[in-house]
Amino acid sequence: MTPTPRTFSHIGLSVPDLDKAVDFYSNVLGFYVIMEPTEIIEDDSDIGQMCTDVFGEGWGRIRIAHMATADRVGIELFEFEGNNAPADNLNYRQHGTFHFAIQDPNLEDLLAKIVAAGGKQRMPVREYFPNDKPYRMVYVEDPFGIVFELYSHSYELTYSAGAYS
Repeated sequence: MTPTPRTFSHIGLSVPDLDKAVDFYSNVLGFYVIMEPTEIIEDDSDIGQMCTDVFGEGWGRIRIAHMATADRVGIELFEFEGNNAPADNLNYRQHGTFHFAIQDPNLEDLLAKIVAAGGKQRMPVREYFPNDKPYRMVYVEDPFGIVFELYSHSYELTYSAGAYS
């Protein structure tokens, strides 16, 4: 028996400056702030212990904020003490998450806003079916170097017709 597909709850992103990240993700991408930036310290409280369970001992202090997309997917932003940028922010050969995607039918306008806010465009805007359908995509970075992708249409519409054929 095939399992029932699950829904996506949230993704956690480590950022160097929580306040600037909340500003970018709310004012540029339009995400809702559902929990303002909050400081959590390593202690014996329930949340302190939960963080120690995840990060191990010695994490010290973090700042965290919770946001949500229009379709209720959570974006959990973390600012860790002593954080540092990776040497390669798109290390696609390393196992693990290397991007997420945001959908906007007016991809080019959102791309311009991202660049104007200090982000980067990593490639030209490309079309999947240039002669048949207006499905577009582009890889970008937020102002902190986090790589993500913009899609003009839903994931299902983009790939259901066999995007690579």
